Amino acid sequence: MSWIAWIVVGLVAGALAKLVLPGRQPGGLVVTTAVGIGGGVIGGWLSAQLGVGAAPDGLNLSSIGVAFVGAVVLLLILQGVAGRQG
Repeated sequence: MSWIAWIVVGLVAGALAKLVLPGRQPGGLVVTTAVGIGGGVIGGWLSAQLGVGAAPDGLNLSSIGVAFVGAVVLLLILQGVAGRQG
């Protein structure tokens, strides 16, 4: 997958994850995109470990869904870390 597609999928997945989770999440557009891209990596790894799918492979709903699940997991981890520090 091209870098541009990863960024687009990351932006969409990160934004959706921020909309779904309650409370305030830190960061703007760059952090949202980074969380989404990181979520794509985490979601792809988790889906491969669970045997339910493959890593994101293009700009499609499946890739956005996998990245979204990973972004939610990543945001929950970040909220837990930020909650301990603050």
